[in-house]
Formats: sequence, structure tokens, C-alpha cells
Amino acid sequence: MSHPHRAYIPAAGHDFLLPFYDPLNRLLGVGALHDELIAEAHLEPGHRVLDVGCGTGSLAVRIRGKYPQVEVVGLDPDPKALAIARRKAERAGVTVRFEQGYGDALRFGDAEFDRVTSSLMLHHLDLPTRRGMLREVLRVLRPGGSLHLLDFGRSEERSSRFLSRLLYGAEDLRENSDPRVAALLTDAGFEAVERVAGAATRGAQTG
Repeated sequence: MSHPHRAYIPAAGHDFLLPFYDPLNRLLGVGALHDELIAEAHLEPGHRVLDVGCGTGSLAVRIRGKYPQVEVVGLDPDPKALAIARRKAERAGVTVRFEQGYGDALRFGDAEFDRVTSSLMLHHLDLPTRRGMLREVLRVLRPGGSLHLLDFGRSEERSSRFLSRLLYGAEDLRENSDPRVAALLTDAGFEAVERVAGAATRGAQTG
């Protein structure tokens, strides 16, 4: 897919698969993983959360539903996915601000957010874009803020790994091993990088 300025990979990997994206995530049990990620973020009233690569908005809407006193901004380059996200938020009766944009070129000021989340998006990015995104995330996080990532990884259980490779291919997951992602986070300047047991979820804090 293309944007007036840049190319991007749609949430489901291919535009024609977008209608199947949410049903497949339900099949994979992504909602439960989102709950783990949200719990790990330790959200508090008044926090501002940026969900990078929000896709169809499932995580952003879930956060806002669980924490109505938290402000949530969802960012994604795919206008079709964002249209679904806005309808999803409306049906859920929650307010989420969805914007079109790219993770490595955030249109936000320094230290604007307390938390940044990202779900099933990192594997879409090549290595330079990953590095750029992490630098931008660190820039927009407030001191003491944290980034919480959820993605497919090589250390997942066999069934999930098979489905993820079926969708995205082994090549797309090459850089998603625990050591490589942890190294990227550390190199970008994050501290206290850890993997949450039982899920391909990673947290990292600013200084």
C-alpha cells in the first residue's frame, strides 16, 4: 500500500485481508494478551497514552474502556484501518483520538505521553524504521514513562508461531527474537527492558 508520502504495510499484511483481521486476532486470543499489556502499563488517572500502529483500534479502545480517565491517542498510516477503529470506538462508547501517521515521524512534542503501547506492529518494520520509531517513542515519553510492546516472536508457542509465519513469513519475524528486540530497546536509550512471561510482550522504561 502507499500513502501520498510513504509506503506502509496494512494491519493484516494485505489490504484485502483487513475484514478478517479482527476475527483472526480473536482466534489467536489477542484480547487476553492486550489485557496483560494493559496491566503491565500500570495506568493511572490523567495518564496520556499513545498507541503506535493502532491498526483497527482494538488495544486503544480496550485501554479507554478500562481506564476512562486516561487519554488515548491511536496512530496508524492506514486510513482504512483507522476508519474501522473510529467505528469501533463509537460502538464502544469511548473517546479515542485516531490520527494518521508513522511511528518514526511522530507529530507530537517532546515528553507528551506517560505510556506508549504497540501491538502486532513491530514485525512490519525494517530495521532502520524500527530504530527510528524507538527513538521517536523515547522522545515523546515523559521521564519515568514506559513503552509496552506486544508482537509475534520466535519464542512463542508452536501454534501461534505457525499462524504468525503463515501470515507474515519467517523473514518478517527474523528480527523479532527476544535478544534482538531487547538490544534495539537498549540501544535506543530505554532502561529496565523485560519480557513478560507467557506472552510476546516487552516493557521498557525511560530514565
